[in-house]
Amino acid sequence: MEAIRLIRHCAKYVSDRPQAFKDYTSDDMNVAPEDRVWVRGWFPILFELSCIINRCKLDVRTRGLTVMFEIMKTYGHTYEKHWWQDLFRIVFRIFDNMKLPEQQTEKAEWMTTTCNHALYAICDVFTQYFEALNNVLLDEIFSQLYWCVQQDNEQLARSGTNCLENVVILNGEKFTLEIWDKTCNCMLDIFKTTIPHALLTWRPAGTESEPVLQGDVPDKQLDSISQKSVDLHVCSDDQQSISSAEKISFENRQPSQFSVGSGIYEEASKNRTPTKVQEQKLFAALLIKCVVQLELIQTIDNIVFFPATSKKEDAENLAAAQRDTVDAEVHIETQDQGMYHYLTSQQLFKLLDCLQESHRFAKAFNSSNEQRTALWKAGFKGKSKPNLLKQETSSLACVLRILFRMYTDNNRSDAWEEVQQRLLNVCSDAISYFLTLTSESHREAWTSLLLLFLTKVLKISDDRFKAHASRYYPLLCEIMQFDLIPELRAVLRKFYLRIGIVFKISHSSEQEHGAGKE
Repeated sequence: MEAIRLIRHCAKYVSDRPQAFKDYTSDDMNVAPEDRVWVRGWFPILFELSCIINRCKLDVRTRGLTVMFEIMKTYGHTYEKHWWQDLFRIVFRIFDNMKLPEQQTEKAEWMTTTCNHALYAICDVFTQYFEALNNVLLDEIFSQLYWCVQQDNEQLARSGTNCLENVVILNGEKFTLEIWDKTCNCMLDIFKTTIPHALLTWRPAGTESEPVLQGDVPDKQLDSISQKSVDLHVCSDDQQSISSAEKISFENRQPSQFSVGSGIYEEASKNRTPTKVQEQKLFAALLIKCVVQLELIQTIDNIVFFPATSKKEDAENLAAAQRDTVDAEVHIETQDQGMYHYLTSQQLFKLLDCLQESHRFAKAFNSSNEQRTALWKAGFKGKSKPNLLKQETSSLACVLRILFRMYTDNNRSDAWEEVQQRLLNVCSDAISYFLTLTSESHREAWTSLLLLFLTKVLKISDDRFKAHASRYYPLLCEIMQFDLIPELRAVLRKFYLRIGIVFKISHSSEQEHGAGKE
């Protein structure tokens, strides 16, 4: 600790006397004068701090990490671009997988503490010196974030998506078209590599070719205890990141019970057979992938629309349905603070493809009752039969918000035809799927989604409404047989009344009143 304190004083000395380093000459100094302060001053200071971080115990390396990034933030304005390149070669050694401890517990602690701390600090420095660093560092940051979500550590995976969100929200206004392409590709890569495909294909040992049986437990009984979904357990609705000054404290989030980083897996594995240990290790990795999928859906929603905007819109839609004023315009204060206007239509379509793929996977898993039962019996996610309800609904909600926003954006008129076709397909598929649901709690999870869909459709022009109503009418008639909440019934009533007016089946009350006067 004393060494770190002295190194900190050295940094102030270098900052106060750069000329002393420029004037210094020796036989072994074949360095340009303007780089001497870096080679003889800053680099040794930062390199020694990196050595402390990579070799010492937690409290010492945490202090070393704090001081290293404090020096960057305080004196970074004096650094040249090529100095930053040298510096971050040192910084990224913190994440070097070959240097991480071999023991599972030590490796988990390293990832959860040091890697996690470094990740946020790097993103803060990048934001502070964006103009100098975006050409130097952006690709490496995206690569590092991608690496974080691939590790079997839930907190580090969460931090990776959260830092991606912070970087984009805080710097997106300055992004070029090329940087936005890289950003979308990064999210696409994370989505594709974290879809937990094995959830659909896993079979208990020795039964690869046998169908999964539910035994003596009735399906309704299983469903009645299965509504605590994997994703609802690992991520709450109100976890958003707004700025780097208000970063999420992921330590306050509840880790999943099979998180490798939690230590529970390691403790539980001591008395199990090798097959069971491998099984639980697979389950832990799959659960983390579920976490990343859900976090990334929220990240896209927060980036496009700004954090908390969608949640406020859902609350407004519900309140409007209760007041029977769903056709009134709802304006959320933060809705124009997101990055929607900075993204091209093609970039938005790329994000939509990711979200739809995530939705399709969740839907397939939730529909596979036999597979969910097999996982439940094998101990995946503890006492409740697993499902991905949150992933299923939140991915589709984000798709609908983006498509309807594009549909009413005059600056995107060239994409309207594709947007309408996507909307018609997505919405009709969604209603058809809802009609197949047999679990009441599953249908309840779709309430806000149906409210969002119907509210958005009611606000489009008559010509467009015709196209949508023609497609959804028979499906929405079928929905009436379910026991719907009053707010949903009120919005459906508005929908059917508008069909009568738009298709000239009936007249509005204003028209009838006018005809009476004549």
